[in-house]
Amino acid sequence: MEVVTKITNVEFGSMVNAAAHKLTENAEKINKLNVFPVPDGDTGTNMSLSMNSGAQYERDSLDTSIGSLAQATAKGLLMGARGNSGVILSQIFRGFAKSVENKDTLSARDLADALMGGAETAYKAVMKPTEGTILTVIREAASAANKSANKTDDVIAVMDKTVIAAQKALASTPDLLPVLKEVGVVDSGGQGLVFVLQAFYEALSGKIAESDMHIPDNAELEEMVQNLHAGAQAQLDPTDIQYGYCTEVMVQIGKGTTFSKQFNYDEFYDYLAKLGDSLLVINDDEIVKVHVHTENPGAVISWGTEYGSLVKVKVDNMRDQQQAVIDAQRSEDAQTNDTKEVPETAVLAVTAGAGIAKLYLASGATAIIDGGQTNNPSTADIVAAIEKSGAKEAIILPNNGNIFMAATQAAEIAQIPVAVVHTKTIQQGITALFAFNPDNDLTTNVTAMEENKSLVVSGQVTTAVRDTTIDGLEIHQGDYIGIIDGKLKIAAADLQAASIQVLEKMLNEDSEIVTILYGETANELDAQTLADAISEIDADLEIEIHQGGQPVYPFLISVE
Repeated sequence: MEVVTKITNVEFGSMVNAAAHKLTENAEKINKLNVFPVPDGDTGTNMSLSMNSGAQYERDSLDTSIGSLAQATAKGLLMGARGNSGVILSQIFRGFAKSVENKDTLSARDLADALMGGAETAYKAVMKPTEGTILTVIREAASAANKSANKTDDVIAVMDKTVIAAQKALASTPDLLPVLKEVGVVDSGGQGLVFVLQAFYEALSGKIAESDMHIPDNAELEEMVQNLHAGAQAQLDPTDIQYGYCTEVMVQIGKGTTFSKQFNYDEFYDYLAKLGDSLLVINDDEIVKVHVHTENPGAVISWGTEYGSLVKVKVDNMRDQQQAVIDAQRSEDAQTNDTKEVPETAVLAVTAGAGIAKLYLASGATAIIDGGQTNNPSTADIVAAIEKSGAKEAIILPNNGNIFMAATQAAEIAQIPVAVVHTKTIQQGITALFAFNPDNDLTTNVTAMEENKSLVVSGQVTTAVRDTTIDGLEIHQGDYIGIIDGKLKIAAADLQAASIQVLEKMLNEDSEIVTILYGETANELDAQTLADAISEIDADLEIEIHQGGQPVYPFLISVE
């Protein structure tokens, strides 16, 4: 194999772009390594978008020194960082860039030192470093690079040893983090980093050429981001929606008077696939559940009746929903432009769902940052919201643990004092808001809001996307699962059963108020049915129902 002793701007550019390409190609594979079997795995998406932002900054740089190009890459990653995995990746490149800031080219020793610098910076960026994560992988990989650079001046050989060590470290993550072993996956962030290091090796050794990569330009990168954001729908003309009816059907297989076909998954699926897109079919021996966007909901329903008895039918006109989004956005923009006063202290909440956004604004938030599960805002998104507020200081409610690090980075970059209240759920954010007083200073408000957020118990109900076992709880694909303050507690075949069991575990003798936020895949009747069941458990509880409109979770439940 050819010996390469120097990395120039040409090789470095290929390495960075190869990493962005490889993460994009493998984003879905990384997403599927999510520990919880919920439809919100987003590590691969976050790392891909973060790395693509770094690659775009590198391509836009007019300098030819490695120091300048590495700095540009790190800056792009910093601004584009999404989720904790994206932020840690940005910190690895920040340390890398710091190490090579005065270098025109890189030797094998320079490369190893830069990787060591990346590992050191990443560890310092995390308040409580956890082994069995991306941190373990970068530490072991950098250590191997360091040892290799003591023996050879061939950068390809150094990267080869680096990748081997990274793969070994990744394989060890389940032994270091018990929940990974229980679920049977390796760490998703660590897997993403392995792909980055593999891409570096492939670019240096000529195993991948730029002609083999799809490198998104600025316009494509912006489109990727817009597609990620639900808020991008505000730019979509309702008449451009090809399949206008979101149709959900649940069929009890082999039952009822209309039953005429024995259930065959492939036959059942293939017919529905011809009727639209966004098709999801989940079944067990008794029930088949369908979600599809179509122009002919009647055909979907009719097809279901041939296999059994209809248990549930739900059809939403997405064109009407989209027009409502546009109308609401226009109304909000008009209010912002014409009547809304600039606050002394902006309170910026990260939320998903029109109903939740309205609830936050009514509770005292001054602006909404679109995002949440599957849609983590970038550092740049948060900085832009801070700047747009026009306020003298700001408070960020991330409402998701995976947004903490991006929010913290944004606070460090911002030109005004900014604090982060560490809310992990939508429910905690609303409770924290009740402690905000616009007459108090930033420190007093943040202290009060941090304390107040602990007064609520947060429950989430969603659907399992795969079979697994967590904390001894056996879960099957299609089950409804209940999460209480970040811990998976319940699995049941029925939405109402799962929700009631979650609620029972959330209640204690001091509980007074239960709030139900129903999402995209539930309706007011579902919420009222749950409320009635709660009243039977404890007639003294005060129950509130709100349309949240959130994706992923049919119900968000809070108990205070």
